Amino acid sequence: MKIAYVTTYDSSDVHAWSGLGSYILRSLQDVGIQTESIGNLREGNIWALQSRLKKIYYKLQSRQYLRDRETGLLKYYAAQVTKRIAPLHPDIVFSAGTIPIAYLQTEQPIVFWTGSTFAGMINFYPEFTNLCSETIQNGNKMEQLALSRCRLAIYSSEWAANSAIHNYDVDPAKVKVVPYGANMNNDRDLNEIDKIIDKKDFDTCKLLFVGVDWHRKGGNKALTVAELLNKRGLRTELHIVGCTPPFSPPPFVKNHGFISKKTEEGRKHLEQLFSDSHFLILPSQAECFGVVFAEASSFGLPSLATKVGGIPTAIQDGKNGWTFHIDETPEKYCDYIERFMISKDDYRGLALTCFQEYSERLNWHSVGTKVYDLMQEFCG
Repeated sequence: MKIAYVTTYDSSDVHAWSGLGSYILRSLQDVGIQTESIGNLREGNIWALQSRLKKIYYKLQSRQYLRDRETGLLKYYAAQVTKRIAPLHPDIVFSAGTIPIAYLQTEQPIVFWTGSTFAGMINFYPEFTNLCSETIQNGNKMEQLALSRCRLAIYSSEWAANSAIHNYDVDPAKVKVVPYGANMNNDRDLNEIDKIIDKKDFDTCKLLFVGVDWHRKGGNKALTVAELLNKRGLRTELHIVGCTPPFSPPPFVKNHGFISKKTEEGRKHLEQLFSDSHFLILPSQAECFGVVFAEASSFGLPSLATKVGGIPTAIQDGKNGWTFHIDETPEKYCDYIERFMISKDDYRGLALTCFQEYSERLNWHSVGTKVYDLMQEFCG
């Protein structure tokens, strides 16, 4: 099987789209699919100028305008993809998203794998709030075109798949769910997870918060949980990666800033934090999936998060952590944490099922195999 792998950006960049484009590509290559990458799509001077002018205009009206849903720009992307596909003669055109293929007209079957629909994002993420009517119209039209033209639509969560079925005219039979894997290389086995657990200090609870958006990821609630645990008598540290809180942090907060996965030093630093921590805590207000939950599971690290968006697909309650209702009190998080900090045997059991979730469901080889099988079934 030979596919043209389409992204608007450079799919080899581990920082683009949280590295998902790069890991999706590798997962397909690892299961024996021949790939030809088509990326770094140009905006073009005319479309870029028009988009900037419209963005300024709608800003003056206190409405958000999304350039990447501009019809002219999307058609220009499609034209570039068409031209670059022609000499490749792929069996399938595969896109890590709907933007570059919405207006694509090709004889080859189209498959995409993404984390959300446009309708699902409206008033969900801050950058999709208070949108102008033109952006909403363009975005929904784009999404409908992609769903109508594709042979197979793969989403990373039930939340996203349900959004496609309920908001657009699409045959539910061609809408499938395959979760994303962990964007960290992993050669750990059960013996290694046992060693990681044995090295943890249960006198001090270490909570790990990973995210670049403090507010959307629920940083304030994570901070309150750590503060309450300390008041209850359980010495607790909150380790923050990816952002700087908008205040002067108390002594129990350890801020590690942004850590790059591009460097060996950065990867080792992250691995140490995942290994030393007792829980990943991310009480997000909005989240399409959360690859970090798969990464935590690869270390046997239980995750605590909210029942929003695609998180309930990434976290299976009681297996690799627990999801709380978005308005749940910090005390409930504390109760759950204390239960496992009191009993190392209970914690070990949870940590091992975390790693099992990773081994069976949240690693790139497994999900790449599922996508390959689906493409065989739907595209021949």
